[in-house]
Amino acid sequence: MQDKFQELISSEQPVLIDFYATWCGPCQAMAPVLENVKHEMGETARVVKIDVDKFQEIAGQYQVQSIPTLMIFKKGELLWRHTGGAPGSELIKRLKSFA
Repeated sequence: MQDKFQELISSEQPVLIDFYATWCGPCQAMAPVLENVKHEMGETARVVKIDVDKFQEIAGQYQVQSIPTLMIFKKGELLWRHTGGAPGSELIKRLKSFA
């Protein structure tokens, strides 16, 4: 999975990663927001959810201590990080600025 994750974040298009857990209420609240962002951005950006319980190594590598934690990567570089929920409009604006 580590190799796939590196390949994913090395994309030419921005990739929004949502570090979440199935038992996390705020994470569940973000799910429809992220679906809308994914729909709105279409092919210009990717939105990917990473379960911190299943992929502890990746979460640890990026020092995810609170969830949800949102990160935007492009070409392997971390461009933006936010802990907690965020409005879809802000996420779309950020992704567009990195597209």
